[in-house]
Amino acid sequence: MALAASGCAARAAPVATTRAPTPIPSTSPGAGSAGDGSAGARSAGSPAAGSATGTAGPVGAAPTAVSAAGPATGPAALRAAASAYLALAVPANGRLERDFDRFEGPDRGHLAASRADLRDIAATERAFDRGLARLTLPADAAGWARTLVRVNETRADLTVRVAADATSAALDAQRPALTAANVPVERAVTELRADLRLPPPDTH
Repeated sequence: MALAASGCAARAAPVATTRAPTPIPSTSPGAGSAGDGSAGARSAGSPAAGSATGTAGPVGAAPTAVSAAGPATGPAALRAAASAYLALAVPANGRLERDFDRFEGPDRGHLAASRADLRDIAATERAFDRGLARLTLPADAAGWARTLVRVNETRADLTVRVAADATSAALDAQRPALTAANVPVERAVTELRADLRLPPPDTH
């Protein structure tokens, strides 16, 4: 995930400098409130800093816990983990970029199109989270990956709620909240990428 944050709305950011935080319990965040990424920074999500066109799964499935690698902590294992992360993040970020471009551009003011953009953003973010939760990562990176899944699920929940707004005015009023939801996602992506020895995400 850089997964995924946004400008007006929030571009999704998938994920570099501090070490892993206190590990988050291995239970996955629920998928029920709304995704980069959507509604979030341009993804990393999502994910890596970049994005690609991965296939988003059902909006409702919650990811499982990220596992930390045991003895596989050498340079080769780290490179493998970084490659696996990028394989998820790059496609997710690309898809989020396209959705956000439409949401903040031609679809702005068009309620049905904007709602469709947000639903796809949330689905992309959640698909990224499910993939990330299945990766086996070095301990420090696993801690940040769990954090990323948690905050990205929170962002996806918000995105889904905003997508249910009945008017364009109500939806537009939530754009600042969508942008704010990108901040914790961008931090988790940056830290995760640092632990995987990857460059910081491009969130512009």
